[in-house]
Order: sequence, then structure tokens, then C-alpha cells
Amino acid sequence: MPDNPTIAVLGTGRIGKMHAELVARQVPGLDVSAVFDVYTEGAEAVGADLGVPVAANAEEIMASDCDAVAICTSTDTHVDLVVAAAEAGKAIFLEKPVSLDLAEVDRALAAVDAAGVPMQVGFNRRFDAAHASVKQAVANGECGDLHMLRITSRDPAPPPIEYINVSGGMFRDMTIHDFDMARFVTGSEVTEVFAKAAVRVDPAIGEAGDVDTAVIMMTHENGCITTIDNTRQAVYGYDQRVEAFGSKGMAVSENPRSHTTEIHTAAGTNQATIPYFFLERYIPSYLAEWSGFVEGLSTGVMPVTGIDGRAPLVLGLAAMKSVEENRPVAVNEIA
Repeated sequence: MPDNPTIAVLGTGRIGKMHAELVARQVPGLDVSAVFDVYTEGAEAVGADLGVPVAANAEEIMASDCDAVAICTSTDTHVDLVVAAAEAGKAIFLEKPVSLDLAEVDRALAAVDAAGVPMQVGFNRRFDAAHASVKQAVANGECGDLHMLRITSRDPAPPPIEYINVSGGMFRDMTIHDFDMARFVTGSEVTEVFAKAAVRVDPAIGEAGDVDTAVIMMTHENGCITTIDNTRQAVYGYDQRVEAFGSKGMAVSENPRSHTTEIHTAAGTNQATIPYFFLERYIPSYLAEWSGFVEGLSTGVMPVTGIDGRAPLVLGLAAMKSVEENRPVAVNEIA
């Protein structure tokens, strides 16, 4: 890789636009060379804002001399773009999920392996300072023998039904982050998944064939039990917490607040609200994620691999099967 590698960003929707802006303005050692989106007007706006060219199509990006590509397009386009980028010899940053279909994930990973290019999957929560500190406490043995991991992940409001219809369902869309966190924090693979789910927020979500409230229990190879609770609506804000409990104690990541002022009166105590939107909470983690990608370009070893992208989908499929059949599902039934 050259001293100052370049990356082209495919997809300039909310996530792609954010990534392009972060790399262009706040990530040392990496430059945006071009952007592309099938929605031309959006791509042109981002290109004009960042002062970079707008490609006419993805093929133009792959044929260019950029060193890497960031694939931030709709999920159904991910695998074909990964294959094209790998065949073009580009390093790859890929927003999660790799695909909603396990066979398609394997096709993408096979292309990356055959080409020998580095690929990082965008599970940004691994790079959140609080969550990473819990992981480090577990790895350092500060919690002792890990007995339980508890993950709370609650969105402030459900997405539009139009998004629900193409998301792949709650387990493959929202909970996939939590499945990744469970593997990341415990350092142990999951062997069994048992999930219960319901429609408690919006009947339209159920009519679309999805759920909006779920609890998942998982057993790990090391004996740890993980519980995950999800909801599409937490009216008080974007609720993201992790607790690791073991024989020597526990490590906890709490929600940050917009400021630290507390007002104490006879009526009680008031605190600032927690973030309401994921970008309010996780911009620092996205920046750290990009720093990890830049380092991976120089070392050839990415901090979140294609295998890390595959494993949460397997767990999501197991959770779906568990809900459908009302029983625990062994991971090897899926994988």
C-alpha cells in the first residue's frame, strides 16, 4: 500500500455519506478518491461537498487506481460488489451485513480469499470505548471466569415499514450487532440459541412479517450464558448497554449522557437524556473503526474479518428458526 492510500465510497445514503465525510475530514492516512451512488443527485451532493469526483457507475470505480473501496450500498448489492472489488485487487471496507443469505456470504468470502485482499466488516460497536473496555476487562481476567453476559440494545423508534420490508428482519438487521458483540466480548463462539419474540410496538411490523421485541439466550463454548434484549422502541432514547459478570466481579458499559449536570431538588434528581440517534452515540467508534482499517491496510490484517461478518448471520438465522419452532437451536444446525 502507498503511504497515503485512497478509497472510493460506493453508496452515499445516510451511512455512506457519513463514512465519506469522516474519511475525508477526520481520518489521517486515507483519502477519498471518488464516490458513487445509483441515486445520482445524492452522490453529486456528497462529491461537491468533499471536492471529489463522482463516478458514473461501480465499474468505473473498480477500474480506477484507488487502493480500496467502501461498500455502503443496499445489502442486496453487497456480495456482487465485494466479488468485483476482490477481482480488481481492492482492499474492502464493507458495511454490515455481508448478506442476508449464508450461501451468498460464503461466495463473497471465497472471492476475498481467492484474491488475497484484506476486508473489514463494519461492526463499529466493537470500537466504542466503553464496550471495548468491557471486552478488555474480560480478556484481562478482571471479571474472573465469565459466567454471564447481558446485552441491552433498544432503538428509540422503529424504522419505516418500507425499511422493515427489505431489512431481512429484526435478527438479521438490528440484533446482528448484538450477536457480534457477544462473540467479541466473550471471546467464545456460540453453540446454542433460544429466542422468544413478539410484536409489542407496532402491529404493522407484524403484518410485514417481522417482530419488534425479542429476548435471546445463547450458550457459548466456554460455558458463558449471554442474554440479549431488543426492542424497536425505547421512548427515552438509544439504549445500548453491556454487562459482563464473572467469578471475580463485573464490567459494565453504560449509556453516555449529553452532559454531566445533575439537578437535585426536593422533588428528586434530574439528569440529561441519553442519545436519541445512533450517530449521536457512535461517531467516535466509527472514527476508531476507520483507524483500524488504515492500520489493517499497512499490516494486511483487519480487526473485523469476513468470518466475523459471517458468524452473526448464522446466529440470526438460528434465532429466527428458534422463534419459528419454539425451541433451542444448535448453531451447527445452521452453519
